[in-house]
Amino acid sequence: MTLLPGRTTPMQGPRRKLLATLNATPPAIPYLGPAANLTGPQCLEVFVPDGLFLSLGLLSLVENVLVVTAIAKNRNLHSPMYFLICCLAVSDLLVSASNVLETAVMLLLEAGALPARATAVQQLGTVIDVLTCGSMVSSLCFLGAIAVDRYISIFYALRYHSIVTLPRLWRAIAAIWVASVACSTVFIAYYDHMAVPLCLVSFFVAMLALMAVLYAHMLARACQQARSIARLHKRQHPTHQGFGLKGAATFTILLGVSLLCWGPFFLHLALIALCPQHPTCGCIFKNFDLFLALVICNAIVDPLIYAFRSQELRKTLHEVLLCSW
Repeated sequence: MTLLPGRTTPMQGPRRKLLATLNATPPAIPYLGPAANLTGPQCLEVFVPDGLFLSLGLLSLVENVLVVTAIAKNRNLHSPMYFLICCLAVSDLLVSASNVLETAVMLLLEAGALPARATAVQQLGTVIDVLTCGSMVSSLCFLGAIAVDRYISIFYALRYHSIVTLPRLWRAIAAIWVASVACSTVFIAYYDHMAVPLCLVSFFVAMLALMAVLYAHMLARACQQARSIARLHKRQHPTHQGFGLKGAATFTILLGVSLLCWGPFFLHLALIALCPQHPTCGCIFKNFDLFLALVICNAIVDPLIYAFRSQELRKTLHEVLLCSW
């Protein structure tokens, strides 16, 4: 039982999904074996060491724990935007924690330190599956929620505090967490149905499109305001051009990072449904470890984009680190 098909058998790369280690029977999805067998010697397979997975996961854990701690400590950061950033940090933290836990258990199993057939260990595999899927879904949801919050703050600035109230925010956050857990539970329960990867890919495309539309509209509004200010102060066009380039760069970074880090993972899921037995797709399946490492990298980059750019949050982090010493 696994939602991460690229890691279900030893043929699919150096790492294996935890539940495949516990279960010697072939996975229920029949295309994995043929896809691996059809891949030729020209396939490029990127080896991702377990140590690198652990290092990336631990770095993400530290970063996101610091973000959550800083927001919880500083009451000046208790606003809707920072609460959403805090939830994104928790989601990214869970993404990293699930992969660190899986890697650690796999290493202990390979070393013979854990009984592979123990009921507790088998149940832990299911928990890791649900945790991984749920945290990925919630992370994408909160990325979209942050985009919506910023959109409202720009286009409905005077009504922002009446629209984005704390009760509404808490209900939205609770709904995201409940939906993420429910979806991950259903996906893991029906992991062998082709509708599962298709639903996940459709969800990713929808969230990416939502973010693209909202951020593009915000960029257009910012450029329009810059032109108005330039005309008011009789400034020259190069000033506006520089502002537009800066805004376009920020817009490109926000969407580019999401597409680069999440895109390969969901491309893998899409190819599972579209060409499970094609040799070229089999080559791509063999690099699932790399795609999962990119997802963990996204959990590292998110705090740099959404949290650490805040001077107030950086100041609080400095105080937290000084107190810890």
